[in-house]
Amino acid sequence: MENGTSLAPARDIFAATSVAEIHATLAHLHQQEATVTRQLNNLIASQKDLSRELGRLDLLRAHLGTQAVNTRAISNGMLSDAASTANRISSAVKRLDHEQSNVKATLEVVEQVAELKACVLGVHGSMGAPQDWETAAGYLSRASKIPDEVIDGNFAEEIVPTAEVPDPPRVTLDAAAESLCGLFLREFDKAAKGGDGSRVTRFFKLFPLIGRTEVGLDAYGRYVCQGVAARARTNFNSALPAQRKEGYFYGNTITKLFEHIAQIVDGHEPLVERHYGVGMMAKVIERLQIEADVQGGIVLDTWHEERTVDRKLTDIKSYAFSFLVQSFLPSQKPAMGTPRAGSPANAAARTSEDEGVNMKEVDRLLAESALMLGRWALYSRFISSKCAPAEPEDTIDHGLVMPQFLATSNLNKKVSSHLVEPFNIMTTFFFRRSVEKAFQLDQSPSDLNLNPAKPLGSDPPFITTAVDTVMYILNQVLQRSLATSQRAVISSVVPSVGRVLSAEFIGMIQRKMRDESYPKPVIQGGLPPEDKVIAFLVLINNLDVANDYIKRIVEQQLGKQKQPSEEHKSPLLDLFPFGHDATFVENTLKAMEHSFSTKSGELLNDSIQVAFHNVLKPRVRPILAEAFRDIDYAPNEGDGDEDGEGDDANLVKSRFDRGWGALIRPIKRILTAANFDRLLTVAVTYLASALEKRIRSYYGRVNESGAARLERDISGIIAAAVVGGKYGLRDAFTKCTQMTLIMNMEDDEWEEVTNEEAGDSGIPWVLDAEERRRVRALVKG
Repeated sequence: MENGTSLAPARDIFAATSVAEIHATLAHLHQQEATVTRQLNNLIASQKDLSRELGRLDLLRAHLGTQAVNTRAISNGMLSDAASTANRISSAVKRLDHEQSNVKATLEVVEQVAELKACVLGVHGSMGAPQDWETAAGYLSRASKIPDEVIDGNFAEEIVPTAEVPDPPRVTLDAAAESLCGLFLREFDKAAKGGDGSRVTRFFKLFPLIGRTEVGLDAYGRYVCQGVAARARTNFNSALPAQRKEGYFYGNTITKLFEHIAQIVDGHEPLVERHYGVGMMAKVIERLQIEADVQGGIVLDTWHEERTVDRKLTDIKSYAFSFLVQSFLPSQKPAMGTPRAGSPANAAARTSEDEGVNMKEVDRLLAESALMLGRWALYSRFISSKCAPAEPEDTIDHGLVMPQFLATSNLNKKVSSHLVEPFNIMTTFFFRRSVEKAFQLDQSPSDLNLNPAKPLGSDPPFITTAVDTVMYILNQVLQRSLATSQRAVISSVVPSVGRVLSAEFIGMIQRKMRDESYPKPVIQGGLPPEDKVIAFLVLINNLDVANDYIKRIVEQQLGKQKQPSEEHKSPLLDLFPFGHDATFVENTLKAMEHSFSTKSGELLNDSIQVAFHNVLKPRVRPILAEAFRDIDYAPNEGDGDEDGEGDDANLVKSRFDRGWGALIRPIKRILTAANFDRLLTVAVTYLASALEKRIRSYYGRVNESGAARLERDISGIIAAAVVGGKYGLRDAFTKCTQMTLIMNMEDDEWEEVTNEEAGDSGIPWVLDAEERRRVRALVKG
């Protein structure tokens, strides 16, 4: 409460039970009454102060009202006149500014008309007796800067005409410009025919001054085209007929044409842009392209005719690929060995196959086609860069853009019909025929055997000659195709080559595996012949090595074989600068690699399974049986080898190592490292399964000391089985090691394993609880 007074809680007088309680309650009520009265008195005392403050506020309001009246009086009486005066002054200033601007505009028009009159008189005077064409053109250039509304206005038509020049200024200027344009054209053509470069330049510079930029550029384009045509005819006609048939005559001729045009563009671009403006060289280039279409078309037409390209294409399309087709026929009998390269039969077959198409001629045509396509790509890149817009962002973000006149040019169309399409057809044929010939002449490595004591007569990797031949041709074909810098070539050749690799290269290996080298035992229950096993393993190597070859070839073309410290920049960006062509080419190459690796991987896995089931699997169980022969895992207490320290402590391991080594080592030295890992992985998985069954077969025949020896023997077999392979191969034996671990556990350890929940022991069990109980029961108590 106020003033530090605190009241006790209220008491109910009606609840009093004695006189003392009634007196106490009354005393409390009197105290409350005194407190309330004091508060009321304080409020009444403060009311006087509030009334006094309110009175002061009323007085101030009265004074403010008086001041407001005085202020309004001053505003209405004194300031209104000043405000109206200011308004009049402001209006007068605005009228003055408007009049002043009109005067300035009038003076400007007068000055422009005076300039126009000077230009008209100057043009007329210069074109008279002095014949000062530069001065006349200069006057016309000055007149072009005067606004059209001034030249065509009534004021100019009244002021400018004189007795000497009576026509309106527009008529006079147009007539002068037209007259000068005709004069300049005649003088320009005369100088061009006479080879006077200085006069050509003199009159070329005057066309922009008289407003005839297009005429000047067209005349200049015709002038430089004459030089291009003359040089091209000289290069083409100076060669003798014999020279045209040898070497890369047409490739060199079209190269000279493109180089000459590039030299003209580089040499004349500064002059054109200085007098006609930035970017105006594109008009001259467009005119030059018309001449390039003519001269380049002549070269391509003549090349196409003299090289008899159509006849070659007809022969190619009619080629039957007899060897490949017959190889895939279901009725085809397996060949009895591979004929020698120099045998008469083989030579006769090659001659009959090659009669239709001369592969050397096709190769020469492809080489010359690639040369011309590459030069066309360089020329297109050069012209596109010269005609590209000034903003560099377009080039950086989207690559170069081919100008419309170049993309729709006749030369571009002829490049497509005369070069790109035949190149695609011939390249696909060349590669497919090379694959066919590679398998016709295919030879296996000599003096291979499965006897570790005998040396091998060849160097690893052990593959047939077809792999090296086909991969060499593949690399050559891809390099030649990429060198053309043509997206249309890559989009056709690379998928076609990929199809030949997947269907026919892999298909031939698959056919050889199935029909010629399948490791099938001659006698039921026996082992396959050694020569069949070796041939089959070599064909497996073919797939692995070919897969590695193609991966390296693609990486090389993509420029990904650099050292880590070197800055990585794909060479495709230089070869394919237009749009997103570089990305497209990279994805196309990767797609070919992926398709081949997928197809070869499927056959490789199947062939590894065949090699295991036909060569290794029949000998695994006998090896295990021999290793565990006469081994007792329930020895009596009197036997001397309870701790494994006798002479036969490692008998099982040594037996297995001897048998397993005799089985694996001959195969290991023939297979590639990757293929051996694949085969060993399959073999180890099967061996682990056989070991598990072997351990379970000892039910009731293992005591505690025997279990310790069994664990040691199983561990020794595992170590011998995975030697020379990856450490991860041990994972296949996890069940075996856990089985022997459970068999050798003490009772208290086993009780903990039995009572624990999953994962509590820290051992990642691959055996479930029921399997662990069955394994524990193998040891007799």
